Amino acid sequence: MYHYLLFDLDGTLTNPKEGITRCVQYALRHFGIEEPNLDKLEPFIGPPLIDSFMEYYGFTREQALKGVEKYRERFRDTGIFENQVLEGIPQMLKTLKEQGACLAVASSKPEEYVTRILEKFDLARYFHQVVGASMDESRSAKADVIREALARLGLKEQEKSRVLMIGDRKHDAQGARECGIDCLGAYIGFAAPGELEQAKATYIVHSVEEMSAFLQAHLEK
Repeated sequence: MYHYLLFDLDGTLTNPKEGITRCVQYALRHFGIEEPNLDKLEPFIGPPLIDSFMEYYGFTREQALKGVEKYRERFRDTGIFENQVLEGIPQMLKTLKEQGACLAVASSKPEEYVTRILEKFDLARYFHQVVGASMDESRSAKADVIREALARLGLKEQEKSRVLMIGDRKHDAQGARECGIDCLGAYIGFAAPGELEQAKATYIVHSVEEMSAFLQAHLEK
């Protein structure tokens, strides 16, 4: 049974596809790369941007850092709100909080942006802690974000069995496993078929409704 629920943001609470892919498109254009098909840029949703620029476009770390800088030029005030809350999420969060769960966000998106998004969509009130990546990339890997969330919640090693990470990508499952906590993988975002199984998510659901029912059933009583 779980008391502490750590939620990913992109693809788990919201659908950020338009904002993220258009900002990646904008950044690539700086390097003379035109990518008109936004669907091709979906893999950028979830993992740290610097890793994605290096993995998918062969950028050096220096180029990737410049790519992140260009991405943020557009994302900071425009792309950030080209986003929408997934249907059923506010009701789920409200119910879980009313039932006594301690909710937190653990996202690879910069914390400043995570906070602004949650406040814009009136979701911030449900969370005890909001943890994201650092702007200087010193905290960007999902495991590092989870560790920071556990620290801010004041949890000790023996309390990890009460913590569940909820996310839609392999990085959520891998980060959770690295930190010694369970993960609920949710096929409601941008994972490829089989991705969450291959990443060894502890549990898997396929809809917001299924996720909500699972979490309520597995809360500490």
